[in-house]
Amino acid sequence: MASTQVKIEVPGNHLMAPLLGTHDEHLRLIEAAFPGTRVVVRGNEVVIDGDDVGEVARLVDELVTLVQRGELLEPATLGRTIDMVRAHESPSEVLTAEVLRAGRGKSVKPKSAGQKRYVDAIARNIVTFGLGPAGTGKSWLAVAMAVQALQAKTVDRIILTRPAVEAGERLGFLPGDLMAKVDPYLRPLYDALNDMVGTEGSQRLLERGAVEVAPLAFMRGRTLNQSFIILDEAQNTSPEQMKMFLTRIGFGSRAVVTGDTTQVDVQGGGSGLDGLEATLGGIEGLSFVHLDRRDVVRHRIVADIVDAYDRASAAAPKAGRSDRRR
Repeated sequence: MASTQVKIEVPGNHLMAPLLGTHDEHLRLIEAAFPGTRVVVRGNEVVIDGDDVGEVARLVDELVTLVQRGELLEPATLGRTIDMVRAHESPSEVLTAEVLRAGRGKSVKPKSAGQKRYVDAIARNIVTFGLGPAGTGKSWLAVAMAVQALQAKTVDRIILTRPAVEAGERLGFLPGDLMAKVDPYLRPLYDALNDMVGTEGSQRLLERGAVEVAPLAFMRGRTLNQSFIILDEAQNTSPEQMKMFLTRIGFGSRAVVTGDTTQVDVQGGGSGLDGLEATLGGIEGLSFVHLDRRDVVRHRIVADIVDAYDRASAAAPKAGRSDRRR
C-alpha cells in the first residue's frame, strides 16, 4: 500500500536551525519516536511520509509554533512534546503558558499538560489538591502561583507549611530552638521560594512578614485571611490535622495541598489524604488534580523509577504500606 505524504512549509529560514536542532538532532529523535515514519527537509519544506504521517505532521506544526514563540527546543522538551501530541494535547498551549516571571528574568511555565491543568485549577479554585509522584513540580508550581498572587496583590501574604514527621529521629534530640529543629523539614519550601525571588528577595519577604514558613502544628487556632497557603507533603498529615488545616482558611484566601500517597511516613500509615477525595469531591471551589509519570520533569530516570514502583505495587497490592514507600 502506498504511504501518505505530507509537506509542511516552515515560514522563515531563521526558524530552521532551532526546529531541526544541532546536526538535525531533533529530526533523528522524531524518527526514533515514530520508526515507521521518515522526515526529510528540503530548504524550508519538511516532507513526512510513512505510517504515522498525521501525528508527525501535527508534531512538526506544534514545534514550528513553539520556535515562532521563542521557546527553546531541547531533547527533554521535544520528548514531552511528543508525549503530548500522542495524548492529543496541545504542546504550544501548554509550554507557552507563563505562570511567573521569576528572578533574573527566568520564566516559570508548566512543562506538561498535567502541570497546566494544575496551575489552571489553582487559579480557578479556593482549595486545590495536587497529588502525584516526586518530580512532578507540585510544590514548585504552587510556590510560583503564590508569588504571582502576592505580586498581583490578590493576597497579603504567603504561608508555607508542612507536617514535621519524625523519620527515625526525634525532634527533641536535634540541636537548637523549635524553628531550628523544624527547619530541615521546611527547607524544600525555602528552596522553591529562593528560585522564584532570589535569596535576598525571599529574606526580605520573610523579614517583613509577607512570607511565613511554619510547621503545621502552628496553624491550630488561627484563621488565615487574605493569604495564599501551601500545605506540602500532606500525605504525612493525620486525618485530624488535615481537617484542622482546611478549616483555617479565611476570607480572600487560597490554599494548595500537595502530596504523594505512595510516600506516607506517618506512624501506622493513616494519612490525612486517604479517602479525602471521596469525602470532599463535589464541593464548589475545591479541586483535585492528579499528576503522573508523564508530568515528571526531572531526569527521565525518575519517571522510569516511578513506573517501576507502580508496577511493583500493582503486582503486590496486599503488600504493607511501609514496604511500598521504601
